[in-house]
Amino acid sequence: MVLNYIWIAFFLIAFAVALVRLVFLGDTQVFPEIINSTFSSSKTAFEISLGLTGVLSLWLGIMKIGEKGGVIALFSKLLSPLFCKLFPEIPKGHPVTGSIFMNLAANMLGLDNAATPLGLKAMEGLQELNPKKDTATNPMIMFLVLNTSGLTLIPISIMVYRAQLGAAQPTDIFVPILLATFFSTLAGIITVSIYQKINLLNRTILLFLGGISLLVAGIIYFFNTLSRTQIDIYSTTTANVFLFLIIIGFIIAGMKKKINVYDAFVEGAKEGFSTAVRIIPYLVAILVAIGVFRASGAMDYLIDGIEGAVKLCGINSDFVGGLPTALMKPLSGSGARGLMVDAMTTYGPDSFVGRLACIFQGSTDTTFYILAVYFGSVGIVKTRHAVPCGLLADLAGVIAAIFICYLFFG
Repeated sequence: MVLNYIWIAFFLIAFAVALVRLVFLGDTQVFPEIINSTFSSSKTAFEISLGLTGVLSLWLGIMKIGEKGGVIALFSKLLSPLFCKLFPEIPKGHPVTGSIFMNLAANMLGLDNAATPLGLKAMEGLQELNPKKDTATNPMIMFLVLNTSGLTLIPISIMVYRAQLGAAQPTDIFVPILLATFFSTLAGIITVSIYQKINLLNRTILLFLGGISLLVAGIIYFFNTLSRTQIDIYSTTTANVFLFLIIIGFIIAGMKKKINVYDAFVEGAKEGFSTAVRIIPYLVAILVAIGVFRASGAMDYLIDGIEGAVKLCGINSDFVGGLPTALMKPLSGSGARGLMVDAMTTYGPDSFVGRLACIFQGSTDTTFYILAVYFGSVGIVKTRHAVPCGLLADLAGVIAAIFICYLFFG
């Protein structure tokens, strides 16, 4: 329901802003730009879905091998103590917990192409447990907020963009992103737990959060001892080795179970095409709305208003230049990526704004895209508290990113 109101608001606000620009400013190009954006955005939505078909088929095929080979069941068993607390409505040892883990692990390593099909597979498993097929369940919302909070250990793509644009130290944003995304994820868990009345003082949850905190601290310490070149090598190698280990591990598990690995792969891959087709309408809906909002100039006015308010309060406004990336990230990953590159090109990759835009890009994920695609893939229309929880996690990530950037680069 909230997503419905937001979607309508994008169009109404865009129309109002465009009308003002036409009538009072004589801008005759604004409405043609808006209409052009509807065509280009819908085309982009289809191209994204089409591009996902191969990746979805690949990873759903690999997941089917893991499912028949018993790997998913093993992950479910290992994660059962924690998931029973964070996802109390999922039956103990249910295979979907393994799918959730695989998706979160891929996200942590910045493996977006692998994370999406794994996440869609997890949503299908959660939908099987859903008594009301059009309404989001508590486990679905917790899972999606963990996704939208964007916990990333190795932001490979961002470091690559910085290197391409001539940053002296492309990896200098690694630790700030790690810290900002950690706070975003922590805020997401806390927010959803409050909504769903999950006891965060439970011993298992406290041990998990404490363990993750120690892991993050250890990673920060380790990478601080490495040179820029070493960080690039370790980051890229770790992510790709992990990805290939998943494939090899699932195949070996299937061989041990004496299943026909090839047939299992093909069976799972067939689901990839149907899933890609199902998400096309949802992608078109959300990307066209975002495109209209941007083309009308509403996003620019929003940024200018925030900058004016910040200056009136006597606060340093250096961070405002990076805000377009932060505001765009919940709406569109590619749009935010473009704004990040634009910030580095305009201000310089080693400028405060350039670095802040990179931290914004890495600290949260595309909330509305994830909600539209994941919920859309299983026919969920009533999202309950998923949107406010996801946006609160994003807000925590943005605030943390600003403070951390001032701490490191201010």
